[in-house]
Amino acid sequence: MDNQGVSCVILAAGEGKRMFSRSSKVLCEVAYKPMVLWVTDAAKGAGIDEICLVIGNRDVEEALGGYKTVYQNERLGTGHAVLCAIDFLKDNEDADTLILYGDAPFMDSSTIRDSLALHRQTDASATIISAVIDDPTGYGRIVRKAGKITAIVEQADTDDATGTVREINSGAGWFSTKTLIETLAKIDNNNAKGEYYLTDAVSIMINAGKTVSVYQSATPDVTLGANSPLDLLNLNDMASQRAILKHMQNGVHFVNRSGVIIGPDVEILPGAEILPGSIIYGKTKIGRGSIIGPNSIVRNSVVGENSVLNTCQVFESNIGDSVTAGPFTQIRPNCNIGNSVKIGDFVEVKNSSIAEGTSVAHLTYIGDSEVGRYCNFGCGTVTVNFDGENKHKTIIKDFAFIGCNTNIIPPVTIGEAAYTAAGATITKDVPDGALALDRGELTFKEGWARKKLASYIEKKKK
Repeated sequence: MDNQGVSCVILAAGEGKRMFSRSSKVLCEVAYKPMVLWVTDAAKGAGIDEICLVIGNRDVEEALGGYKTVYQNERLGTGHAVLCAIDFLKDNEDADTLILYGDAPFMDSSTIRDSLALHRQTDASATIISAVIDDPTGYGRIVRKAGKITAIVEQADTDDATGTVREINSGAGWFSTKTLIETLAKIDNNNAKGEYYLTDAVSIMINAGKTVSVYQSATPDVTLGANSPLDLLNLNDMASQRAILKHMQNGVHFVNRSGVIIGPDVEILPGAEILPGSIIYGKTKIGRGSIIGPNSIVRNSVVGENSVLNTCQVFESNIGDSVTAGPFTQIRPNCNIGNSVKIGDFVEVKNSSIAEGTSVAHLTYIGDSEVGRYCNFGCGTVTVNFDGENKHKTIIKDFAFIGCNTNIIPPVTIGEAAYTAAGATITKDVPDGALALDRGELTFKEGWARKKLASYIEKKKK
């Protein structure tokens, strides 16, 4: 699309009271992505750089840092919402302006591009994006005469004739910005809701003899929004089914759809397999031949080829090729797991790198650490990285063996091919090739435990 002379206003001021949400409505998530981010990405994907959001709450501004925002302090209708962005419109008055809705996540870049093409081909003052649906209840209707649009009638103002019309107004559309600015000043709130409708601006243009075109979308999904938890559930179901179908067509394998959720920004290469209960979202990439699941979560991470994440949680990290992890493994943000690493059950890794071939079998915590190649961790190892005030780093060099129940108290370095004996507490650097042996003298205090446990024993004997 020629992105010269285009701008976009996104209406995103809904409070979400009917959603029973603590956040603004447009921040409610579809496939773990706020609805408004679906919309901004669609606009950017169509080549629109000048974007302004009309918002009602600060949480939207905080969530979408980097966009121009204006506030609609009173909810007086869609026409009033666009009018709140009047300064933005004036700054772009030589452009064509696209109006979108922040709670309609399935608006797509191709619809935006194709509707602009029609808008310019017909030299229209406005081009409305419409769709034909089976049940138009709740939507504004496109009323035509001899094929040309004559009006947009809101649901509250429909009569017996217009109520049966199945072509609906998505609410989105292109406008000649200069004409839009002129027309917004002419709309009033003489309607059933007492609001200022953007559709009235379209009617004014039609009555003034200006060209108004209608682009009928190939899919009605672009019209879908959410006004209730049920609506949001339906959008999530649709997003899930669409994502699974798309990835299957690209060669990804699914055993079952049950519980599988894949975000719109996820890339999965052919030959990967997604098992039931897996949630993959954010800017995640899954390599060829990898198996995710069952019951795994992967967010904003890269997983290499032929890796297996069995009942794992992986966040903001990089997983190499031929890695096996799980079950019940957590890889917290800022981890780099090298090729052929094995991470077993009940292991947690945080802000650490683990190099090629290392094995961390089970029941271990590795935090703020740099682990070399082909190391081996025994059960119950902990890097005791936090002293109550600061985090400290552990360095474990190549080929080191860490014995069961080793406590590593950083900052320390365990040398190459070094060994820690089971139960050792490491408080200073271990030289290359050395054995760190911690065997304190075992002593007994006779009778201490019986005295300590006397009341407990008597209670249990009753």
